[in-house]
Amino acid sequence: MTKRKNKSLVVVESPAKARTISRILGPEYEIRASVGHVRDLPKSSLGVDIEQGFQPKYVIPREKASAVKEIRRAAESAATVYLATDPDREGEAIAWHLIAAADLEDKPHRRVVFHEITPEAVREAFRHTRDIDMQLVDAQQARRVLDRLVGYRLSPFLWKQVRRGLSAGRVQSVAARLVAEREREIQSFTPREYWTVDIDLAQAENADKGFRARLAGYAEDKKRKLEIENQIEAERLVALLKAAAYRVLAVQQKVQSRRPAAPFITSTLQQEASRRLGFSAKRTMAVAQQLYEGLPLGSRGEVGLITYMRTDSTQVAKTAQREAREHVAAKFGKEFVPPSPREYRKKVKGAQEAHEAIRPTSVLREPEAVRRYLNNDQNRLYMLIWQRFLASQMADAQFDQTAVEIEAKPETGSDSLLLRAVNTQLRFAGYRQLYVEGRDNGDDEDNGKTPLPDLATNDPLRLMDLFPEQHFTEPPPRFTEASLVKSLEEKGIGRPSTYAPTVATIQDRGYVERDGRLLRPTDLGFLVNDLLVEHFPDFVDEGFTAEMETELDEIASGERPWQPVVEQFYRPLEHALEAAKEVAPQREMTDVKCDKCGKPMVVRWGRRGQFLACSGFPECRNTRPLEGEEEPQPEPTEEKCHECGAEMVIRSGRFGRFLACTRYPECKGRRSLLTKTGVSCPRDGGDLVERRSRKGRTFYGCFNYPKCDFVVWSKPLTTACPQCGGLLTAERQQEEGKLKGRCSACDWRGEVTEKEPAPTSA
Repeated sequence: MTKRKNKSLVVVESPAKARTISRILGPEYEIRASVGHVRDLPKSSLGVDIEQGFQPKYVIPREKASAVKEIRRAAESAATVYLATDPDREGEAIAWHLIAAADLEDKPHRRVVFHEITPEAVREAFRHTRDIDMQLVDAQQARRVLDRLVGYRLSPFLWKQVRRGLSAGRVQSVAARLVAEREREIQSFTPREYWTVDIDLAQAENADKGFRARLAGYAEDKKRKLEIENQIEAERLVALLKAAAYRVLAVQQKVQSRRPAAPFITSTLQQEASRRLGFSAKRTMAVAQQLYEGLPLGSRGEVGLITYMRTDSTQVAKTAQREAREHVAAKFGKEFVPPSPREYRKKVKGAQEAHEAIRPTSVLREPEAVRRYLNNDQNRLYMLIWQRFLASQMADAQFDQTAVEIEAKPETGSDSLLLRAVNTQLRFAGYRQLYVEGRDNGDDEDNGKTPLPDLATNDPLRLMDLFPEQHFTEPPPRFTEASLVKSLEEKGIGRPSTYAPTVATIQDRGYVERDGRLLRPTDLGFLVNDLLVEHFPDFVDEGFTAEMETELDEIASGERPWQPVVEQFYRPLEHALEAAKEVAPQREMTDVKCDKCGKPMVVRWGRRGQFLACSGFPECRNTRPLEGEEEPQPEPTEEKCHECGAEMVIRSGRFGRFLACTRYPECKGRRSLLTKTGVSCPRDGGDLVERRSRKGRTFYGCFNYPKCDFVVWSKPLTTACPQCGGLLTAERQQEEGKLKGRCSACDWRGEVTEKEPAPTSA
């Protein structure tokens, strides 16, 4: 009897990735998910021994203990442990932490890296395993230690100056500064008046073929600038043009080629998803993660649809190029295939060229073919990635460009004026047949909708009309998430894995708010930025931060050890903190007297904004709202207090709106303001209401909790199960125009028709 060979253990980061990998590797491998990091610095203390070479003190978070225990147990009987975490510095660090946390040092273990979750890529990766790359681990450790030192050293300064709960960050504070300084530029901007003059002209012998030109300068000296600064100057020029003779000076015609945009990297994906889909950077990366880790495609099971989405490289695998070229030829025709495969060189400082661009794992998997398996966000983002990649391997677009220079010779003998007309017409669509890159201002390229007539040098022209127009210079535009990510990338601040969390953090902290798609600093954001710039100018300087990123890259490439880099950063920070100790807290005195002790009141910051507080604090703790920022009036409801039976009202608090007893403070009855689904709990008949978990995930539970702990994670439907009469919940994957449900009591699933109940408060 042959001895059964032990399975090998493969550890990945997420359950979704585990399911996809499991289908590829088969029964010889046992797959476990670490669910992200398994060790980190403690939340309750600094966790860095500054005197011992900045040695980090890692702990296993309580919520990860069970995952680590399960991995340790599975590893005991495994022949080999394969650490298949993500292919970046953070993934390398997680693999290294897993070895220590799960006691794998004495077990055979190997690192496995793949950039796409396809059978070919995964099997190839398992044929080429390696050791943990400690240079990448050290670079990630340095980043984590630096971020902890900044957060734990600068944040208390902000607590003392403004209020508790604020935070500073090595990258987030620089990003917030960019937004604040852009707003100040806008506020201090002084518009400058200028004018343009457009002229409608026609051929002398054919007035039907008119076209428009613009006054551009002087015919005899084309380098001489013409600036029309006011209405008087505009009217003078219009008078000259009305009495001028017109002729064609030169006609230039050429074919202009436009190359497609490179396939996506992390920053360009976030920018384009913002412009085209209205996605935040955080939302883009969450959906991209789902596409990368794998989604169920019917009988094919979980399939990874895109390559790894945290990358700053535009390189593309030769096999992917070849597949794309063949698909373009079959779908659009051979004329849409360029003579040779396209190569792109993205100039990102510190780009990890071992990575690939973000692309579909197979262009043969067209968006329409997988659409019914994806939700709306997944489908839209996948289509964007698919189109961008395929277009990047298509032929150039060709344009016919005509540029005409025209002389306007005034009768008065004044200098001849120069007019220009340019028109661009699409000759061959090329990549534009499939995809055109978006722009921050929402405009497409100006291709000219009206062709110019056939013109030749010295052709006389007739004046048809004149259009002087007043303009004013505009301030620089406010940042959007897309343009802020672009600016961070251009300045070398942060790396692909940090863009989305940085942009999200400055909004979550209340330093920046969204106005439509535009980002504006809040009053709190201005205050925090000004304090950091005044007392810690180097540490919120974009050049300093970019240089630090370069040094972290040098650690990753083995050019320097990580502790001296941290030392070089921390010692000046320590001196700056020492100097800032004596800075008085930010308090604005007012003429308002405290109605309890008579002392003047000061403006302070709280979690819900500014308020008035007695300057005699802590002896007197009296507070009141600022004028114009009074508490909103409570909203009456028909709900009864569960403590005393009195009526309840809706109030607003730190965590949002809630129900409170009208007899407060005698009765402190309160409960969450919940949204009823219109569906009854199958266990005790109570209302099923929408709730949120600690991690922000929506679920649906019985209103009578904790007496009844019934919970479902998908939205309950009003229609009962046709098979057993049980509770139906909405399927995650829906076909367009169809509602699918599954029973929570039996195995029935299918299409459902029901009327959406109006949500009510509970």
